[in-house]
Amino acid sequence: MLRFAFENSEYYNKTFGAAGITRENISSMPLSQFPMLDKDSLMRNFDSIVTKKDLCQSEIAAFVESDSSVNNALFKNKYHIVHSSGSTGVPRYFVYDDDAWQKMLLGITRGALWGMSAKEILSLLKNRPKILYVAATNGRYGGAMAIGDGIRNLHARQKFLDIGEPFENWRKMLRDIKSDLIIGYPSAIKILAEKFSNEISELKIKRVVSCGEPLSRNLRNFIERKFNCPVINFYGASESLALGVEGSSSDSMFLFDDLNFIEIVDGKMFLTCLYNFTQPLIRYQLNDRLELLSSDANEKEQCNFTKSRVLLSRDEDVLWFTREDGEQDFLHPLSVEGLCVEGLLDYQFEKKSEAEFEMKIQVSQSADKKFVCGKIRKLMDDFMLQKRIDFVRYKITLVDYIAVNPTTGKKQLIVA
Repeated sequence: MLRFAFENSEYYNKTFGAAGITRENISSMPLSQFPMLDKDSLMRNFDSIVTKKDLCQSEIAAFVESDSSVNNALFKNKYHIVHSSGSTGVPRYFVYDDDAWQKMLLGITRGALWGMSAKEILSLLKNRPKILYVAATNGRYGGAMAIGDGIRNLHARQKFLDIGEPFENWRKMLRDIKSDLIIGYPSAIKILAEKFSNEISELKIKRVVSCGEPLSRNLRNFIERKFNCPVINFYGASESLALGVEGSSSDSMFLFDDLNFIEIVDGKMFLTCLYNFTQPLIRYQLNDRLELLSSDANEKEQCNFTKSRVLLSRDEDVLWFTREDGEQDFLHPLSVEGLCVEGLLDYQFEKKSEAEFEMKIQVSQSADKKFVCGKIRKLMDDFMLQKRIDFVRYKITLVDYIAVNPTTGKKQLIVA
């Protein structure tokens, strides 16, 4: 990967050269001597980082903006585009060619079937499993795109339940598909367990796969009790959708070392993706906090992947609201994570009452604040009307800065 990036990426050729790395010494230089890459540098240098001449960030942005299909339309009929605004509201694009996408899907499938014997896997696949995916699905979310393609590769039957769906539609969706597996955000799966216990008890769920958010030990135990099945905790990011898996609460997270190389430097996490040669990410800084653990000989014999512990980062909650008739519905912050408005730097929700919330926004100094607020209000009004929570009142407040949580190092999308 290092040699390929040096020879095919203008950005890496330049930055490696500035660090004294040449064709002659690239194979012997320790990785610690290679330059690091952060999110801002990725955005600024996107066109010179990618190794394919037909990729351009502005064209990708226009394609994402104009594409009205659901999830999987290919850019130029050959590139999978994952859109992520992270926790800043600023769009970033991650590009996978088909070879990289298929290698990533193998990692996704391995994680979903983690711990199952060959006999159990064959039995599951023989009967074409029915899978319910509950998360943010109406957009280029990497999880939804990968899960959809992975399910098709297994010839399974699937149903997507978007967290932006009106709550009254959830019960019908559960009845329409008698699921064998449930995959999705743990916060959304928790809602299924709490609000639809009768429907859940009728299903014969074989396993639950948690992804997209941190999974605490208490929440894992709660889901296991409610669904009476194992819970698998899958770890991924838009930069590399298959990072690792945690099989049980007693296990550590196993990192997929055959797909990624992870470093911890001064408490910060750096990713080198080993399979995406179209958009090389070398020593790319992720905001997650990870602790690498040592394995004893017996553990290495069972699984030779690196053990780690993910220190809970952004642990999402939802905003519940109550109608006058007593019925409830909710706003999940990740359902509007794709909120991208020019000039918007950050945002945060704060619940004020059973029918009111405040949305705090931080904008750039050069932005037209009135325009940004108007655009956000239009997007939020449309979303809330579709979700059928337009009875909820809200106000938009401009703030100078949205602070991060000092414990996790990340900002919270929802605060008490």
